Amino acid sequence: MRLTNFWNNMREQFGEVYAESLAKDYVIEGLGSRTIEQALADGVGAKEVWRAVCEAFDLPATAR
Repeated sequence: MRLTNFWNNMREQFGEVYAESLAKDYVIEGLGSRTIEQALADGVGAKEVWRAVCEAFDLPATAR
């Protein structure tokens, strides 16, 4: 998954403003207790981060 696709998915699921806030502030246990921004900056792949987001927020299968 490309990073642009990841951000498109985030905005689609959470809205533009909330997606950015979520990425900056919400710590996800599945990402090693890091935020989305921290995980991406640490080199975690966008696809892996998206899977962790889907799991953390129990997104429907159609979003995965």
